[in-house]
Amino acid sequence: MPLKIIIVEDDASIRAMLEYYFKSMGHQVHAYDSGEELFANEVEGDIALLDVMLPGMDGLEIVRRLRQDPATVKMPIIMLTARQTEMDKVTALDTGADDYITKPFGVMELQARINAVLRRMGERAPQLVYEDLVIDPAGRTVRREGAEIPLTYKEFELLRLLVSRRGTVLTRDEILAAVWDYDFAGETRTVDMHIKSLRQKLGEGYITTVRSVGYKMA
Repeated sequence: MPLKIIIVEDDASIRAMLEYYFKSMGHQVHAYDSGEELFANEVEGDIALLDVMLPGMDGLEIVRRLRQDPATVKMPIIMLTARQTEMDKVTALDTGADDYITKPFGVMELQARINAVLRRMGERAPQLVYEDLVIDPAGRTVRREGAEIPLTYKEFELLRLLVSRRGTVLTRDEILAAVWDYDFAGETRTVDMHIKSLRQKLGEGYITTVRSVGYKMA
């Protein structure tokens, strides 16, 4: 099925290569060299490929803005970057990206990543109900008595994990691996910060801390 692909890449050779490849595959491509140009033109699409290091507005700021806009909040996003450290990957995924591929990369690998992201996004999971919370994975909404509780991308994923594994104590490392696709124990403070934020939005009584182990929902 033809896709509408948004590309933001300041390297003209990479941008031209991606545009040529995807158009040759029958896709519609909107390619820009900066975030400013993107937001001045076509923003919505079936998937966005964003360079991280851009002049002016960087790729992470583009992700934040896309996730704040109701029209693009669910659009799949893959980051393209020369940065290869684990923290760079965590930052991109935590900001709201769906995947992260480092340069140099092959177009076949990128195509496989796109297929995997779209496949995951297309899987319609049933609603989850926990006490007075109704969690809709497809719509990515959480409601209590009909009123929506606004959550960030990662807060939603964290809540969905805890509810789907209710009654089970999950360690911080297990949560990192499941929600952030990241297994470096030194970054477990990321989990604690998101748990704190989630508690502030949901209220007390939902998430239980198990001392020296992790978290669970009863």
